[in-house]
Amino acid sequence: MDVFSPVTALAGIGPQRAKQLEKLNIRTLYDLLAYFPRAYEDRTVFLPIGALEQGTPACFTAMVVSEPRTAHVRKGMDITRVQVADETGKLTLTFFNQSYVKDSLRYGESYRFHGTLSDSYAGQMANPAFEPADRAGLVTGRILPIYALTAGISNSLLIKCVQNALAACAGALPEILPDSVLHQYNLCPTRMAYETIHRPASWELLAEARRRLVFEEFFIFSAGLAVMRKRSRLAAQPYACTQMNAFYAALPFSLTSAQQQAIDDILSDLASGTVMNRLVQGDVGSGKTMVAAAAAYCTVKNGHQAAFMVPTEILAEQHAKSLSALFAPLGIDVVLLTGSLSAAAKREAKAKLADGTAHLAVGTHALLTADVSFSDLGLVVTDEQHRFGVAQRAQLAAKARTPHLLVMSATPIPRTLALIAYGDLDVSVISELPPGRQKIDTFLVGEDMRRRVNAFIRRECASGHQAYIVCPAVEDGETDTLKSAAVWAETLQQAVFPELRVGLLHGRMKGAEKEAALAAFARHETDILVATTVVEVGVDVPNATLMVIENAERFGLSQLHQLRGRVGRGSAKSYCILFSDTKNAETRARLKALCATNDGFAIAEQDLALRGPGDFFGSRQHGLPAFKAANLQMDLDTLRQAQQAASVCIQNADDLAAPEFAPLCRRIEALFAQSDIALN
Repeated sequence: MDVFSPVTALAGIGPQRAKQLEKLNIRTLYDLLAYFPRAYEDRTVFLPIGALEQGTPACFTAMVVSEPRTAHVRKGMDITRVQVADETGKLTLTFFNQSYVKDSLRYGESYRFHGTLSDSYAGQMANPAFEPADRAGLVTGRILPIYALTAGISNSLLIKCVQNALAACAGALPEILPDSVLHQYNLCPTRMAYETIHRPASWELLAEARRRLVFEEFFIFSAGLAVMRKRSRLAAQPYACTQMNAFYAALPFSLTSAQQQAIDDILSDLASGTVMNRLVQGDVGSGKTMVAAAAAYCTVKNGHQAAFMVPTEILAEQHAKSLSALFAPLGIDVVLLTGSLSAAAKREAKAKLADGTAHLAVGTHALLTADVSFSDLGLVVTDEQHRFGVAQRAQLAAKARTPHLLVMSATPIPRTLALIAYGDLDVSVISELPPGRQKIDTFLVGEDMRRRVNAFIRRECASGHQAYIVCPAVEDGETDTLKSAAVWAETLQQAVFPELRVGLLHGRMKGAEKEAALAAFARHETDILVATTVVEVGVDVPNATLMVIENAERFGLSQLHQLRGRVGRGSAKSYCILFSDTKNAETRARLKALCATNDGFAIAEQDLALRGPGDFFGSRQHGLPAFKAANLQMDLDTLRQAQQAASVCIQNADDLAAPEFAPLCRRIEALFAQSDIALN
């Protein structure tokens, strides 16, 4: 039977059962085989009745020593009781609404049971699983797989469906991995892996099967990325990047060695004769904009245009202003293009881009509109890549024949996670801050410090500085315990800081309202900005010296670090105060870790370990697939091995065009379709 046959091809699965399975995204026999257990229960150890412990599940063998009796307690409730015993003791087993037990457990015969001794009633056990002692092996005496379930699908039913699928088509499973990879990395064959993952004979064999399937998942994804990388390395006219002295001389400060290294990486790409696809990661305030400016300068000096796309209008205005000041003396014309520009201003900017008189466009999503065209677009820069997604990145790049691509991210991503999320890109890391950047002192406080913190906010504002106050909720009623931005802003203005100007910013405001709130804060028309995490990526306000975060336990470490990075951008000493009264020891340790370091990458590694990859990427558009067997925290060594193997395979296989790679190509296409990434 073909592995991609519908599940209805199996006996016992009709249309109704198929609908229930579809809720688990199981439609084909292969979906069943690839529906791996979420956990396992060791039912290989049997205890005597006398050794059973209350509240602890266990297996035991016992003889039925009484006739099962069923009592009708009330409408819809039958209770069947039976006594079982071994040489160490006796138990009363109680079954609720399982009247068939009366005919299944026979007096004088032995059975194997699995259940939990009651905490409340000595010598009693409710609803144990059982099977004849001479035919055991289905629910006892084995390592039992535990699956994620849905309404109408029990664990025992799913086990039966999977076993039927294995019997029907395990032999038809294609071998995805080349023989050379199987031997080099000592991996078991595919059939053994799938049979063992669902019915392990031992923990050792289970570990071997899981390693094979994890390797396969990483190999498939890495091979797909390698194909993307190879196809993206299109031929391009090499740029002459030797005349950068005028750019360096125009900078109002010296570059850090990390900035210079990132620029050198980029210039090497631009001079290589193939299209650049590079991610520049840098902590908040590390100077990524100047790195992008160097790439734009080289592009323009080679006769091409550059486009710089950012997530907010106010950030676009800020970049356009700073880049214009830098580039004007160098003869480079910068235009701004955002949605709120007047019609006349938009027409002028678009005309200059179309005829080539404008060299660099800085803008928001407005750059993506169909009526924006370039004379000769040579470089696309996207800032805060996680705010855009792969599709928008490609949409802007499509406005040119073979543009170079530079992706900027201030979200520190652990190296391993970056290889998964941005595996089609080369990576440069700016790992140091420019001289003069302030270290932000961070404190974890409870509600008992509220009055002292309010006094501190008042003093900072009296000194001419400004403060952010971030809340986890927008409005009251979302939860009973979280501070809400809308109500808290009103409380602060009326009852706490009536002498100060309090602004409000949250994600439910209209775009123009959000831009106005940020602009007012940037112009110091408000002293305090009460906001949700919408300020995580915001405007540069050097005058803001204090970040107060309410209910800090509700945020991930990386998000807290991003929020903290909104301050400390000027010459004045800056602070971050985390409010939390959580009693959870692990959470408090996590928050104290943030207080101890300003290193975003160290924080990101801790966050990945504590919260998993979902904290970094919120949707599939960012290229993070839903791995079935692999775990990014547990399987880093296997990931590196699979990436290495896939890289060698792609180099030797001419983009996987050989017939023997057809099963691999099919799996790659399926995985990337789920992740919303185009392979070509």
